Amino acid sequence: MRGLFSECFPHYPGVIFPSTRRSNTFKQHLLLSSNRIPISGSHLFPRLKPVEFWKCMSVGPDRGNMAVIDTLHHLHDPDSLSYLSQAEASAIDEELMGSMGFSIDQLMELAGLSVASAIAEVYRVEKYKHILVICGPGNNGGDGLVASRHLFHFGYKPTILYPKRTDKPIYKSLVTQLETLSIPFLDEDQLSSASLKDYNLILDSIFGFSFHGNARPPFDKILQLLRDININTNTQIPIVSVDIPSGWDVELGDKDGLGLKPDMLVSLTAPKLCAKTFRGSHHFLGGRFVPPGIAEKYNLKLPPYPGSSVCVRIGKPPSVDVSALRENYVGAVLLEEHINKDPFKQFQEWFEDAVAAGLTEPNAMTLATATSEGHPSARVVLLKGYDHRGFVWYTNYGSRKASELLSNPWASLVFFWDKLHRQIRVEGKVEKVSDEESDEYFHSRPRGSQIGAIVSRQSEVLPGRQTLDDQYKSICEKYADGSYIPRPNFWGGFRLLPVSIEFWQGRESRLHDRLVFTREGVDDDQWRMQRLSP
Repeated sequence: MRGLFSECFPHYPGVIFPSTRRSNTFKQHLLLSSNRIPISGSHLFPRLKPVEFWKCMSVGPDRGNMAVIDTLHHLHDPDSLSYLSQAEASAIDEELMGSMGFSIDQLMELAGLSVASAIAEVYRVEKYKHILVICGPGNNGGDGLVASRHLFHFGYKPTILYPKRTDKPIYKSLVTQLETLSIPFLDEDQLSSASLKDYNLILDSIFGFSFHGNARPPFDKILQLLRDININTNTQIPIVSVDIPSGWDVELGDKDGLGLKPDMLVSLTAPKLCAKTFRGSHHFLGGRFVPPGIAEKYNLKLPPYPGSSVCVRIGKPPSVDVSALRENYVGAVLLEEHINKDPFKQFQEWFEDAVAAGLTEPNAMTLATATSEGHPSARVVLLKGYDHRGFVWYTNYGSRKASELLSNPWASLVFFWDKLHRQIRVEGKVEKVSDEESDEYFHSRPRGSQIGAIVSRQSEVLPGRQTLDDQYKSICEKYADGSYIPRPNFWGGFRLLPVSIEFWQGRESRLHDRLVFTREGVDDDQWRMQRLSP
């Protein structure tokens, strides 16, 4: 076990060792007592299966929702957080590496992972792939080296500038780890305003909270170069600072105007006093390792970390100019000679690409319907089957969408796969699938989903949530013996028989590729392909 068990399961009051072979060294290494977590034997849960054990350890929905609410509270109320002075930050570090039993490399590892995770949350790898990481000679530089390793494994391509290396074994090991990943290192004379254009993001891990005075060579020139890109709109590159923006006083901030002005600040352990003057777009807190004893001793007010996250956004969220939000699509060329002449096979190729890209629910599609009077409505549903007959989804036949389809059987579907800069639009006539198809799919679903389909009278007005929960509990008790659950006759599938299928590929300057297939006849498998203007 590399980290504290309590970090992974902060809501669970105890830790269980299934085996009685527990060495004192191992227990001391875990330091569970310093976190006030009782250590118990497996006799406490003698009959729990592994799955049941992990259910006991999981955070329930109420606790999870409260964490989200608490996090949002901190987003809008930064004054509710604790801010550390330089003396307090030093004292906490000393105590963590003293009575709390942490080693410097453990803290560096956790800090570096927090920084990399915060970057990945804001700066998408597709757009900010190339990162220049500038490391100083101290612990802050070590955090940057660790973050570089994690960024590499997240899919980014970091390059390291580490001009003042130290001979301490921990730093030499970090360098070796990066070299084994073939991560390139720059010499300081290779850095210039021209070379900076090769990077999409800069990670500033030069100076931490121990810094004071003026920056000495070569960091004075490096800081000057980085300050210049803040004001030069032709080479402006976002800067992420680790714990303290380099050149800042840990308590007073950028008092001389010679420090960096980062776009993101990742505070560690707790934000330092200078963070109160931070005016960048993104402020995160990382380093999910503060034991309760430390928090109580220093009266630390820290936001809860959501779920299993190792970083949490703090401060007020940035204001957003909706009109300025735009994505520069850079997609593959979609030419007539390259597309499959069978639109269903072309759909299968793109759908498999979406699955291979790891997209969340690649089968999600917007279904648009209309009443017989032409009043439209749309919602997202899940594709559950497709072939040359059409595209299938399942629903309650009493729902709004079903009622509209039964009165006006024409509809459209839209698949949007943002990471691939692709969408597919399908239009056609809708019909019910056979009872046999609906039965087969219904009984392929988890039992909970089967019961949910029985309980939900979709789109009907409910007096309250409790009514739904009570009905669900009642049906669960009815089928508690594991008996066969019949499909209700008010639930089943629809199939859209397409008359047109459009493939949309995002391209630069909004000059997108649009190829549309139109069926020659409703019952005809012959398709006509045309290119549409973007």
